[in-house]
Amino acid sequence: MLLDRYVLRQFILTLIFAVAALSLIFILVDLLESLDDFIDQKASASIITTYYVTYLPNIFKLLVPVGMLLASLFSVGRLSGANEITAMRSGGQSLFRFMVPLLLLGAALSVGQIYFNGWVVPAANAKKFVIERTYFARSNSGGSLSQLYFRDSPVRNVSIAAYDAAARQARTVSIENYSSEAHPRLVSRIDAPLMQWDSVRSVWNMPTAVRREFRGDSLIMTELRNDVVPFSIRHDQIVRLQRNVEELTFPELRDYIETMKKGGKDTRRQEIEYYGQWAFPVANAIVVLIAVPFASVRRRGGVAVHIAAAMGISFAYIAFTKIVQSVGVSTDYDAVLVAWSANALFLLIGIVILVRTRT
Repeated sequence: MLLDRYVLRQFILTLIFAVAALSLIFILVDLLESLDDFIDQKASASIITTYYVTYLPNIFKLLVPVGMLLASLFSVGRLSGANEITAMRSGGQSLFRFMVPLLLLGAALSVGQIYFNGWVVPAANAKKFVIERTYFARSNSGGSLSQLYFRDSPVRNVSIAAYDAAARQARTVSIENYSSEAHPRLVSRIDAPLMQWDSVRSVWNMPTAVRREFRGDSLIMTELRNDVVPFSIRHDQIVRLQRNVEELTFPELRDYIETMKKGGKDTRRQEIEYYGQWAFPVANAIVVLIAVPFASVRRRGGVAVHIAAAMGISFAYIAFTKIVQSVGVSTDYDAVLVAWSANALFLLIGIVILVRTRT
């Protein structure tokens, strides 16, 4: 429809301008803060340019929903100020019908940004962190691979004193097997000075080891050679523990959390943040539902009102999300429910505003 194309063109142009302007401001502020590091490390212009090119996806991840909010307020506000929305209503088009193309665009961007945030941004972050570690001496790894502890199964614990990722070797390994989860009693223990990952068979191998079996009051010791290790955690899962979580794709992050959980860690905060990353892009559609009815009503103050509204909605959404996630860590509510609660609340607010707006 001609009118839909007209509205979408106004909206998309405003969106591109808003995201570009905000990104430029973001980069300039960061550049001013990092300028001393760049000079101290004698970074060339090409390195600095590459650094910010790899930084852009992470910036877009944060700013696209804000850009959607600004585009909704300014493009629709401009149409309202020029009495074009009044003319549309006089022609028989309701506010609901007017919003359809914008809501569809918001939904499409939400789906696209889920992929963008979950796969494109981590790849860009990995390149960005390499530059930081190489030229700016910034440490952004997940930690050293030493003193690792895993609950490989309900009845098996594995400890590794140190792990050499390059050689794919674990040193000073202990594997303890218990009788049951309800009434744990140590049944056997395997101690190996070295554990090697066999990439062909995808198994762990112990060149030498000692197995101790506890049978009543007796202890049976057996020497093992070139034996397969009963350990389900893979080499890549262990290495992933050293990477910064911002470098991990959504599937890798899910796997990382499961590995941490097997290591006996409390992963509730990480789970809430993980599901929150899936929920955040949906804000692209929700802000349209809130901002369009608000901007469709002509108000005194013009641009100032829209800027204030954008700041207020953005602050409220971010603040509510952070508060709920922080409180949710100490509750028993499902992590998915906690992560999506901000979207649910603002979706309800958007529906209320839409219903109360004269259509």
